[in-house]
Amino acid sequence: MKKIFISILTFTVAIGFAQEKKQDSINTYKKRVLETIEVDFLTSYYSQDGDNAATSGGIGSEELTDVTATFIVAIPLNDDDVLTIDTGVSAYTSASSSNIDPFDNDIADPFQASSGASSGDVWTNLTGSYSHSSDDRNNIWSAKLSVSSEHDYFSLGFGGSYTKLFNEKNTEINLNASAYLDTWKPLYPSELTTSNPGKYGTITGNLNYNPIFSEFDSKNRNSYTVGFGVSQILSKSIQGSLMLDYVNQQGLLSTPFHRINFNDIEDSFIDNFQLADAIEKLPDSRSKIAIGGRLNFYINDIFVVRTYYRYYNDDWGINSHTASIEVPIKITDKFTLYPSYRYYKQTEADYFAPHEQHASSNEFYTSDFDLSKYTANQYGFGITYTDIFTKTRIWKFGLKSIDLKYNQYERNTGLKSDIITAGFKFIMD
Repeated sequence: MKKIFISILTFTVAIGFAQEKKQDSINTYKKRVLETIEVDFLTSYYSQDGDNAATSGGIGSEELTDVTATFIVAIPLNDDDVLTIDTGVSAYTSASSSNIDPFDNDIADPFQASSGASSGDVWTNLTGSYSHSSDDRNNIWSAKLSVSSEHDYFSLGFGGSYTKLFNEKNTEINLNASAYLDTWKPLYPSELTTSNPGKYGTITGNLNYNPIFSEFDSKNRNSYTVGFGVSQILSKSIQGSLMLDYVNQQGLLSTPFHRINFNDIEDSFIDNFQLADAIEKLPDSRSKIAIGGRLNFYINDIFVVRTYYRYYNDDWGINSHTASIEVPIKITDKFTLYPSYRYYKQTEADYFAPHEQHASSNEFYTSDFDLSKYTANQYGFGITYTDIFTKTRIWKFGLKSIDLKYNQYERNTGLKSDIITAGFKFIMD
């Protein structure tokens, strides 16, 4: 399937290049793709809690908070070309990841955050993308390069896309491909990286603590994605689109600091914390495919209905269904409300089992509840302010829009989260 996607992409690219070269040679009046510099500032606050932390073997606090800030600057280079710079920073604190080393507190406990260095981190990202549009604006090329890092990994990404519009721009076809080359700096549970776990405290339960552990040989994880999409204006009030994505991952797909506790090995503890019998072990390859579609209905000048559905399948045994609906309500020329709802359901991975449900004879094992069977509901509400005349100004930039959104998410496994996002768009005169 991967070879088929790549062949289609190559063939389409060749045809598009030939057409674009001919079209660009025609000297006709054209409107600039982007009239002036645009700047977007996005920020969010996320918090979650639950009782199934993979760091402590499928039990323990999943409490986490995360604050992000992102700047996106789109710069018109000429009539046809746009350069976009996207840079972001995300800072989080996590009770779960803090328990990579849970013995920094007076009493080690999976439901209490440790004060160690792994309790928080900062993720940074820089992405540059370049797009070129043909004279008739029916062919759009883009390429991107990204770099991101965190305390335990570094990622280099690159990709490109080609978009073709025809049928008087009522039909749009898109092909895209990307690759992410990640390098882990593995962090392992602290009791596994010492020859004397007893230095952290008195071992109780099974005094002959003898975990199954060896460091991973590979520290790389590569992800390759190919996507295809088609969008069609079906009538004056209906627009639909279909998407197909294929992802292949290779390398270290296990998380090194996720603990496993087996049902056929007697438990060992320090304080209230159960020591790891092993670390998560998953296959070194994974293939994913997703098929989705959107259908948007324009009802009148006040109401629009946007619907979405996606089916997902991978070779780890997970199948999922996602359905969502959003109903923008234009209450004035400047203000629009966005109530929304999203439903999600998935089966569990072949290698998942809850705390102490794996046997030590299993080839692969994980107690990460992200790979479990669950259903989730998300309720959202947003409001957008738009001023096409950009009367509010900051230096040389006019404020074009403000977006504020709140989403509440809940799984039937007990995980709950809230996220508040804000976005501000400015344009330069």
